[in-house]
Amino acid sequence: MNRTIAPPIKDAVDFDIKLKPYEQYKLDNGIPVYVMKSEEQETLQLELVFPAGSWYESESMEATATNFLMKNGTSKHTAQEINESVDYHGAYLNRNAYHENATYTLHCLSKHTEVLLPTLQEVVLDPIFPEEELSLYKQNQKQKLSVNLLKCDFVANRFIDKYLFGEFHPYGRVSSMMAYDALQTEGLQAFYKKHYTYNNCKIFVAGNLPANMIPLLNKYFGSTQWNGDAHLMKLDLPVQPAEEKKFRIFNDENGVQGAVRVARHFPNRYHPDFPKMLVLNTIFGGYFGSRLMSNIREEKGYTYGIYSQLYNFRQTSALNIQTEAGRDVCEATIDEIYKELQRLQEEPVPKEELDLVRNYMIGSILGDLDGAFQLIQRWKNLILNDLDENYFYNNIKTIKTITAEELQELARQYFTPGDFYELVVI
Repeated sequence: MNRTIAPPIKDAVDFDIKLKPYEQYKLDNGIPVYVMKSEEQETLQLELVFPAGSWYESESMEATATNFLMKNGTSKHTAQEINESVDYHGAYLNRNAYHENATYTLHCLSKHTEVLLPTLQEVVLDPIFPEEELSLYKQNQKQKLSVNLLKCDFVANRFIDKYLFGEFHPYGRVSSMMAYDALQTEGLQAFYKKHYTYNNCKIFVAGNLPANMIPLLNKYFGSTQWNGDAHLMKLDLPVQPAEEKKFRIFNDENGVQGAVRVARHFPNRYHPDFPKMLVLNTIFGGYFGSRLMSNIREEKGYTYGIYSQLYNFRQTSALNIQTEAGRDVCEATIDEIYKELQRLQEEPVPKEELDLVRNYMIGSILGDLDGAFQLIQRWKNLILNDLDENYFYNNIKTIKTITAEELQELARQYFTPGDFYELVVI
C-alpha cells in the first residue's frame, strides 16, 4: 500500500445498501418475536409493542397515564422496589405511548437478561395502578403543564396540531388540567385490560442474545394467554381542520421571542409522493444546510435554527415548518419562508445542491443501519405499518434517481402558500 496516495473518495449514493433481514419466531401463545442478533457488544434491547396509543382512548390522556403507571406498582412490588431492581443491574426500563402504539423497552447487559425478565413480566402482566401513584402522577403532570404553557414554542406545537387535525382527533388532542383531574384508577385498569393483552403484543429483540432467549421469552410471555383474547377495532376518526388559516396568539407579554409555525396537510407514507417529498423537504428545510437555514439563519439572522419536517402518522401526514425568532421579525420570517417555497416552484434545484442532498440522505440512512439496535428500529417501523423491505428499497431508489424537474413539479403541487396554516405565538 502506497500511503502517499489518498484512497479514492466514494459518494454515499454509490453504495449498494442492503437491509439486513431479521429472524422471526413465534411463542407458544402466538406472540410474534422479531430478532436482530449482534455479537459486537454484551448488550440487549427488548421491546414489547401494543396497540395502546391515544387513538384508542375513550377519555383524554388515559393511554399515556396507563402506560406510565404500569411501572409504578404491582401486587408484589412498589414503584421504588421495581426501579431499584432495574437500577441495581445497570439496566433501563423505559415506556412510551404514541398515537397508535405504546411500548415497554428494556435495555440491559446480556448477562442480566434472565434476572430482569421477571421484573418486566410483572410490570406488563400485573400492574395495580396504586391510588397514591395516580395522585402523584396527576400532580406532577399538571405542574409540568402549567410551566410549559408559559413557553411559546410549547403552545405553538399544541395549536398547530389542533388547527391541522381538529381538537378531538388523536393527532390534534392536547393535554389539559381537566383531563388530568378526570383520570380514575378504574378507567386506567379498563384500558390496560383491553389493550395490553397477549394477542395484541409484538416483541422486538436486538443485540447479543443469550442462547436461551426464545425459551426465556416463552417462559415469561408465551406460556399463557395473559389478559385474555381482546380484538380491537380501530375507529375511523375524520380529520377536522380549522377553517381559518392565519392565527396570532399572545402568550407571554414579557417574552422576547415568538414561535412560528407554517404547516399544511400531506398524504401519508403510503402515497407515492411521500418518498419524493422527503427529498424535497430535505432541500427546503430538513437539514442544517437547507434553503431555510441558509436564508433565515445565515443571511437574515432572524433565528438560531429553522427546520421543516414531515409527520409520519399512520392515517395522514403534514408538512410543518417551525422556528423561534425575535418578536420583531416573526412576520418577516414567514415572508421569507414563502419566498423559499416560491423559489422551489419557479427554479429547478441545481445539480450540485441535489447531489449534496442525495449524499446527505443516503449517508444518514447508512448511519441508521449501523448496529442491531438501529436495524431493529428500522424493521419495527416497517412491520408496524404493514410494510416490507420493498418500501425501504423504493425510498432508496427515489433518493438516488429523482430529478430536479420532478422536484419542481412536486413543489408546484404542494408548496402553494394558500394551502398552509400560519401561526405565530408571542
